[in-house]
Amino acid sequence: MANSQINGWDGTKKPSGSETACNIVLSVSPNDEDCASLARIFKSGWTVIASATVASALAVLRETPIPIVICDCDVSSGTWREMWGHLSLLPDPPQLIVTSRLADDRLWTEALNLGAWDVLAKPFDADEVIRIVEIACQHWQDRHRARFSGAKQRKSADGTGRLAATGT
Repeated sequence: MANSQINGWDGTKKPSGSETACNIVLSVSPNDEDCASLARIFKSGWTVIASATVASALAVLRETPIPIVICDCDVSSGTWREMWGHLSLLPDPPQLIVTSRLADDRLWTEALNLGAWDVLAKPFDADEVIRIVEIACQHWQDRHRARFSGAKQRKSADGTGRLAATGT
């Protein structure tokens, strides 16, 4: 597996072909230390892509399917709620994990009720981050496989084998 790497998104970088879809994390935070901390936690086998704004994160997501987005509670150009609003419109949205130095019950309840996968407190606890991300990634993979196999089974009526849109 590839070593953990931090990639600042320049609009052209894509994870290498040797990586599977479920070992990429998009870190959305204006704080460089958040991404560096995640890269230290995911020592090997993961790619951490850094994005300082919601807009730059969305540019990454348009180019590369990423299963996990870890978004700071108050991103400089928007909030995690804005990020979730955009993610929820994607056909196969990534799991959103919200981070905050003040990860209290109110934030946790609000985030989960609006559709986020979980909330992580900062500074990050390595074991907790790995546990939450691995479970979220497994859930995304299961959903992704189910969605793909459902589309594959709905071949077009003319027998050409083209995939039909599933609408889910």
